[in-house]
Amino acid sequence: MTSLVGSSSKIIDVMDAGTTMRFLTAYFTLTNQNKILTGTARMKERPIAILADALRTLGAQIDYLEKEGFPPIETKGFLKQQTASLSIPGNISSQYISALMMLAPTLPQGLTLSLTGKIGSVPYIEMTATLMEQFGVKPEINLAEQTIHIAPAAYKTSHVVVEADWSAISYWYGFTALAQVAEITLPNVSSQSLQGDRVIATIMEKLGVRSAFNNNQLILTKQESAAHLVWDFKDCPDLAQTVVPVCAVKGITGEFTGLESLRIKETDRIAALQNEIAKVGATLTEPSTGKWILAPGKIPTSEITIDTYHDHRMAMGFAPWATLINLKINNPSVVNKSYPGFWDDVISVGIKVES
Repeated sequence: MTSLVGSSSKIIDVMDAGTTMRFLTAYFTLTNQNKILTGTARMKERPIAILADALRTLGAQIDYLEKEGFPPIETKGFLKQQTASLSIPGNISSQYISALMMLAPTLPQGLTLSLTGKIGSVPYIEMTATLMEQFGVKPEINLAEQTIHIAPAAYKTSHVVVEADWSAISYWYGFTALAQVAEITLPNVSSQSLQGDRVIATIMEKLGVRSAFNNNQLILTKQESAAHLVWDFKDCPDLAQTVVPVCAVKGITGEFTGLESLRIKETDRIAALQNEIAKVGATLTEPSTGKWILAPGKIPTSEITIDTYHDHRMAMGFAPWATLINLKINNPSVVNKSYPGFWDDVISVGIKVES
């Protein structure tokens, strides 16, 4: 990210990094830089219109270079703030909201965001606000009125300790849940976290994993699991690719909501999950809008091949099946996006990995 922010190149290729695309779109626009932002073929299918329209309302000039509403885009200028208030849907990617929040204090008039509809991924909005506070800017969030107000302010330098990534930690919960015997110790993990995905500890209590924190370590051990899981993923959608595969092979039925945003991720993650759990006879269906039912399958005796759809979380979410199944994962290098040492860590816990 640092090299992209400071790059002298006009063309910025974010490859498949959606967060980078959204944050840099706001950054380059509101700092009045002429840049072309592009990415992979899949990135060009991921919508950016809600953010681009918001920035245009603020006074920015942004052009779509191929398909309307999608990357690649060109940021062509921001000379004067046209409004101090914006309305933006609350049920879309929180990255749109975070992008506007982080740039808001640099605007002459500041910014008030009104979030319409049901708000998803609230922990990510709150995490953005908390980190901004650490750098001297205090957003005023009123969830009851669904507004975020940020006055003009100058960021200050600060010392920040980057937390362990709870999304990455979640896969070790998956391994613990499915292994016959397991005790996994993860270093430098605090019980106090800003991240919404910290809730994986609560979810996995129901799926057979006990969490213990000791001397800045997280220790995972096995316990009895429930037969059924009910969960709303609206605040933690990335965890679906950890939880669904575990339930699918552990005989746990599920009722899930809050999966809508998975359609616009690195792939259509709902379709990808449906395709891959079907390989063990499991199903994920939507009998009514927004409500999903998981019916588990059975552990096969033959080898299973998992397709990853250019999505790092598909590879890591299904990797715990290797504790039960002779497993092949296509395009395993997709993990490099967020966890390049993943397969080395898998080997370190005694699982044989062949490239």
